[in-house]
Amino acid sequence: MSRSLTTTRTLQKSLFSSKSPSNAVAALCAPRSQCQIRQSSHSPLGTPPAAQRKKVTINTLRALHQKDEPITMITAHDFPSAHVADHAGMDMILVGDSLAMVALGMEDTSEVVLEEMILHCRSVSRATKAAFTIGDLPMGSYEIAPEQALESAIRVVKEGRVQGVKLEGGIEFAPTIQKITRAGIPVLGHVGLTPQRQHAIGGFRVQGKTTTSAMKVLEDALAVQAAGCFAVVLEAVPAEVAALVTKRLKIPTIGIGAGNGCSGQVLVQIDMSGNFPPGRFLPKFVKQYGNVWAESIKAIEAYKSEVKSRQYPAPAHTYPMPPEELTEFEKLIESN
Repeated sequence: MSRSLTTTRTLQKSLFSSKSPSNAVAALCAPRSQCQIRQSSHSPLGTPPAAQRKKVTINTLRALHQKDEPITMITAHDFPSAHVADHAGMDMILVGDSLAMVALGMEDTSEVVLEEMILHCRSVSRATKAAFTIGDLPMGSYEIAPEQALESAIRVVKEGRVQGVKLEGGIEFAPTIQKITRAGIPVLGHVGLTPQRQHAIGGFRVQGKTTTSAMKVLEDALAVQAAGCFAVVLEAVPAEVAALVTKRLKIPTIGIGAGNGCSGQVLVQIDMSGNFPPGRFLPKFVKQYGNVWAESIKAIEAYKSEVKSRQYPAPAHTYPMPPEELTEFEKLIESN
């Protein structure tokens, strides 16, 4: 007899044997979790955090900025990575186009397309109950015209279920940013090193190291602020330059390789958690806070060893069968 059928008959018995109609109704309306014991490996991962917190909004971020309290942001590319980031209390979670490399195995961010970003945004958004979630607009989804950018932004928010979008570029993309923000979609700017334009700027190089280059960073930051960005990422910029730019702006700056004078910080979760094999290149600005790869290797190798030696699964990991049923089953097999 199937477990679901057994559960149904047990519930029916409790309903019809109940002397109180209210008890019967209560049994009928009981949550599914109370009606049956889950005996599947496919259980939901989305356990709510032990300490519930309010949803982070644009106003929350502005309040943090006004109090000069650093804003924390980290990337996530799927439900598990977003789930742990939200539980850890991140203010913001970015579904960055870096997922092209860390989740999809691509060479660089230019390969990922809008449909893939939307899929990952949707996965991340299911886990982020409190953090303010942003989706990256990938290369090719916003450069042609402001109208194209708005259409892409609407899809990322509507289908990806995030609260805003991020796009790379400065002065030249001010009209695009303005188009999106006027439609009511929050935009996180991104100036300094813009990875999507790595070939145009000579690779992954620090920006703002000369007076002219530093002025370009400032002008770009001021332009995206004027266009309506609620915050701006400063990537790979000298700490002194980033601090001065931050002081000139009215909106928060989120640094990545830009020193601690910014209004907040962001890192790629895979990088900072150490979820990669030994020998992988890490940018200078990354601090590795853990070694998820080593722990995963250790666990999987132990599992492999126990399977090979038949230590796993042990009796504690198996489902029992009543002895009389087993005896009957054995007799049936022997008789055939």
